[in-house]
Amino acid sequence: MDPESSFELIQRAQAGDTSALDRLIERYRPRLRRWATGRLPRYARDVADTEDLVQDVLIGTIQNLPGFDQRAEWALQAYLRRALSNRIRDELRRTQTRPRRVDLSDSIEDSELSPLEAAVGTELFTRYESALAALDDDDREAVIARLELGCSYKEIALLAGKPSADAARMAVTRALSRVAELMSRNDTVGP
Repeated sequence: MDPESSFELIQRAQAGDTSALDRLIERYRPRLRRWATGRLPRYARDVADTEDLVQDVLIGTIQNLPGFDQRAEWALQAYLRRALSNRIRDELRRTQTRPRRVDLSDSIEDSELSPLEAAVGTELFTRYESALAALDDDDREAVIARLELGCSYKEIALLAGKPSADAARMAVTRALSRVAELMSRNDTVGP
């Protein structure tokens, strides 16, 4: 990741600088693709794939970028992830209201889990999501940036305003410890 902050790139893009807009897209497209991978269940993929959804979200965001209110370095990343999550939900609703392409016999079972849910199990995934929701915004964004978006500690330091990659690593480690603690509880996870 280049040292230029997303905040600066957004300001330049809002002023009409197309190279800044290109750099924002280049920065966030792989992160969004990685985050969305596995969240779109297999049965919905015949209509749209992850790349299509990421592209739709980026286009919508670009169109609304002039009015985007950048409050913190994490703001655009969180906005894009939330928009992509909403787009995935819309796609799921759309595919559930239409008949499927192939009618299967009742003897064939389909779990209809996303690849991520199948890999970690629905219960564990739910506990992870609940633990994330219980974290404060900075910790949640740091965990998501590292685990789900694959950001380096240097990138996280830039995004979180940490003085160094080591400071970002410590922040992520503390946040992950909190996630593990919350997930290990037997009772309902809450703030």
